[in-house]
This record gives sequence, C-alpha cells and structure tokens, in this order.
Amino acid sequence: MFGTRKLGKTSAQRKALLRQQVTDLLEKGKIETTFCRAKEVQPVVEKMITLGKKQGLANYRKALSFITKEDVAKKLFDEIAPKYAERNGGYTRVTRIGARRGDAAEMAVIELV
Repeated sequence: MFGTRKLGKTSAQRKALLRQQVTDLLEKGKIETTFCRAKEVQPVVEKMITLGKKQGLANYRKALSFITKEDVAKKLFDEIAPKYAERNGGYTRVTRIGARRGDAAEMAVIELV
C-alpha cells in the first residue's frame, strides 16, 4: 500500500476506496473528500500520471489493473499525461475547505493542476 493511514478500513476496503477515488479524480479532474483520504490518493494519482507519460502497452496494462474504468485509462494516456509532459511531478493539489457538518471531519478538494 501507499501510505500509513488505515482510514478505519480493512486492507481490501482501503484498496477499493483508493482505486475508486483515483478513477473518479482522473475522470472528473477534481473531487471533494476528507483531508486524510485526499493525502492518501495524491501519491497514487501521481504514479498513474507518470505511467501515462511513459506510454507503452505494459504501462497501459499496469494502469488499467488499478483504474476501474477502461475509458478513464484511455483518457489518462491520450489527454491527461501529455498535458504534463514537461512537468516533473506535482500534478495534483490538495486544498482544505473546512469541517464537514455533522461529524466535523476536515474536508479537502483534490484536483489536477
């Protein structure tokens, strides 16, 4: 796994959560989630974009093994990764937006730069 935060879930649930959030972020470009989840999603998205920059069938299959939608993987390799061709990392930004009403969890927006 990528980080040390367990997020109150079993390892299988945690992996499923990360896969879905990474897929949603690459699909929509921006998602709102808790701050801890955003910090866990960030390095995974960075690695997916780096795979997209390298191109190649092996890298496409590796990305597709983690991303849950084939059209999002295609979008990653055709649109998102070429946009960051000249950039060496730092493809995402996490911005805190305050506490969530109800349980006061700290919320954040993670977006592609």
